[in-house]
Amino acid sequence: MPVEKPLAIVTGGSTGIGRQIVLTLAGAGWDVAFTYKGAAAEAEETARTAEVAGAGVWQAESDVGIAGEVNDFHDGVLERFGRAADLLVNNAGVQTWAPLLELAEEDWDRVIRTNLKGCFLNTQAAARRLVAAKKGGAIINIGSGSNRIAFPRLVDYTASKGGIEMFTKVAAAELGEHGIRVNCVAPGAIEIERTRLESPDYAETWGAITPLRRVGQPQDVASAVLMLAGPEAGFITGQTIMVDGGLFCLPNWPYRPGQ
Repeated sequence: MPVEKPLAIVTGGSTGIGRQIVLTLAGAGWDVAFTYKGAAAEAEETARTAEVAGAGVWQAESDVGIAGEVNDFHDGVLERFGRAADLLVNNAGVQTWAPLLELAEEDWDRVIRTNLKGCFLNTQAAARRLVAAKKGGAIINIGSGSNRIAFPRLVDYTASKGGIEMFTKVAAAELGEHGIRVNCVAPGAIEIERTRLESPDYAETWGAITPLRRVGQPQDVASAVLMLAGPEAGFITGQTIMVDGGLFCLPNWPYRPGQ
């Protein structure tokens, strides 16, 4: 009998770091289901590329902050693959850029709903199905350097990512008895299309203050996810792995709060 491939769910898998996680898992022999929001063309391209690597792939537009859409997506994964996912990667996230005194309430709500509530809803949905299937699994939450460091002008984003780190710990404590491991991967300065648009000299600015003297690439984050998803990490849970080139072991911040 052929060996059944492991199955992963990745939220926000059409672009950026999420896309690289999808492709890395596909290349390592996983089937992958991923969500996207408003990026249908990019989702199709990501799915085609993953299929070339030999993966079974399904993608669907889903708002990670709406419980009904989250449960519909997880039910869709069960229907299409016939089994619960072995791995959930909570990657979907949004970011705003505004000082605390100017941050709009609707931006705060959108960031917290997507980043933190989305992590909660998808973890709950995936874990319920794993427990019902009586099999263990892994959940990996994508955090940030702002898990631990105060980032000026990113108050809502920082609050959401700090919440994700503590959510990771309590989820690991509660789900461990079911054989479900929960960890957090916290990237530092990662060069993606969004960060290049935000700052044309992004790589130079952040690379100069990173101990490894470069910024990270999406593959650096995807490699950490793949490691934590595998059997080699079978006794690792409740942890945050910083993928930052050593950046946040130093008290550096290249911008003044007023900039």
